[in-house]
Amino acid sequence: MSGMARMAMAQEKLFALRREIAKIEGNLPERFAAPEAGAGSEAVLRHYGRLASGAGFSVTGAPRLDSALGGGIPRAALTEVSGRATRDSGAVCGFALALAAIVSRTGAGAQSARPILWICLGDMLSEAGFPYAPGLGSFFGLAPDKLLLARAGRLEDALWAAEEAARLGSFSATILELRGNPAKLDLTATRRLHLRAREAAQPVLLIRHSAEPEPTAAPTRLLVSPAPSPLREALAGPLPRSIGPPAFAATLSKSRTGKDGTFVLDWNSHDFAFQERWPAGERRIVRESGREAQNPGHLAAASFNGPDSAPAARARLALRPERRRAG
Repeated sequence: MSGMARMAMAQEKLFALRREIAKIEGNLPERFAAPEAGAGSEAVLRHYGRLASGAGFSVTGAPRLDSALGGGIPRAALTEVSGRATRDSGAVCGFALALAAIVSRTGAGAQSARPILWICLGDMLSEAGFPYAPGLGSFFGLAPDKLLLARAGRLEDALWAAEEAARLGSFSATILELRGNPAKLDLTATRRLHLRAREAAQPVLLIRHSAEPEPTAAPTRLLVSPAPSPLREALAGPLPRSIGPPAFAATLSKSRTGKDGTFVLDWNSHDFAFQERWPAGERRIVRESGREAQNPGHLAAASFNGPDSAPAARARLALRPERRRAG
């Protein structure tokens, strides 16, 4: 056997091994193709050369986060949103609801008319509470009757319900809320959820409270914690002692692009999108071309002969006022 033949066989074995590893991890090889005429600006996602209908990404509104995600939150995949402690459950659930609201307004078809299915175990409802119906409309633009809450008594039932819901494709998003690191939520279980989401071109959001990082088949993993809300902005500037929009600190630890980072995001309840908080002294300028440029702040030109010198220190004595004597 010639050297070129042996090299070709070695490469074939290497490619086969890579495909097997990708299947185990749930990160199947993907590539982008140019959209067909009349398809709009939607990205066409292909798996092994086959078109994944309805696949694409939903832009979150934060440019740096969308760039790290490779275009936004994937609409045909499993996305993991976790928190370090149960006390962060409000921020974690709010962030997942924000992602569900973003996905329900984008993608192929009128997904905003489809409901969202939230599956959770009974103990999590006792710890984190129920979703607040008036807040669904005011903060996320979701009608209360569009959120279906399913309470499962066992983890097996919750996983089965999530798989069947993702397979049906009748929901704009499926949310599975769990706590900790259960043994049955292993790589195989998460891979099944990811495959169901990919086949139906519907997102599945996995919420994990008080969980330690472990290998899963989710291509995207975000660690969320609450962040201090900024002050409300007015025409004259920030309003003192005011409370601005909800804020989240999201750490991207796993993505399709291999990029990571921590992002402080404010939720815009008017546009139903995230806004990235820029560092102090840094603002955005929108050019005529539509692109954003960073300005290091308001800088004044330096004086010609240097800064003004400090005045000479003088001794100042506090003199007690003289009292007038009576008489």
